[in-house]
Amino acid sequence: MQLDRFIQINTPYSRRHVKCLLAEGRVTVAGSVTTDAGLEVDRFVRIELDGQILQESQSHYLMLHKPAGVVSATEHPEHQTVIDLLPPALREGLHLAGRLDLKTTGLLLLTNDGHWSRRITQPTSKIAKVYHVTTQDEVAADAEAVFGQGIYFRYEDITTQPAELERIDSHHSRLTLHEGRYHQVKRMFGYFDNEVTALHREQIGGLTLDPQLPPGAFRPLTAAEIALF
Repeated sequence: MQLDRFIQINTPYSRRHVKCLLAEGRVTVAGSVTTDAGLEVDRFVRIELDGQILQESQSHYLMLHKPAGVVSATEHPEHQTVIDLLPPALREGLHLAGRLDLKTTGLLLLTNDGHWSRRITQPTSKIAKVYHVTTQDEVAADAEAVFGQGIYFRYEDITTQPAELERIDSHHSRLTLHEGRYHQVKRMFGYFDNEVTALHREQIGGLTLDPQLPPGAFRPLTAAEIALF
């Protein structure tokens, strides 16, 4: 990871502010002052800002395969949460970068880096999210065209952004959204009076759920995966 990115992740400073800190000679790497924002570093090298070791506030980035019946929340009075699936030593300070409904399965991201999670969840980012959708009835013949034009939601008085529907077979589709409205997938198929019986998120942006992760399991993201957002 580049040094300026590492400092931004481990401090509350913006990338522009980080470059100023470097220019002022306030950052040391392995005991030596450096002003090179693009220097490649990892978590095993000692990096200090104004004498404070940044690794002491280590950031975490996790990919989790959410099972059905688990709540996308840090705590809940009735249901098991995704945080409960993690070892106690990892739980403190983590939050969700996006959510999935109780019955929805698939890719969920957790972190303690607020800057990073906001880049994923803020509406202006329009990061694509890909879902595998199973429906009770056959997918309507004109569903691709309707989804591509957007569907009017009367309650919010909005029209959804264009979405891409790829038909897998009569009852299975792959749907790509660029927004995240309340029960959006179910409501879009509800336009055709077709019930969604299973929903699984496969991908967020360029990040795909690891096929080696069984439901309920997690793993840290790689540096390359973190840098996708």
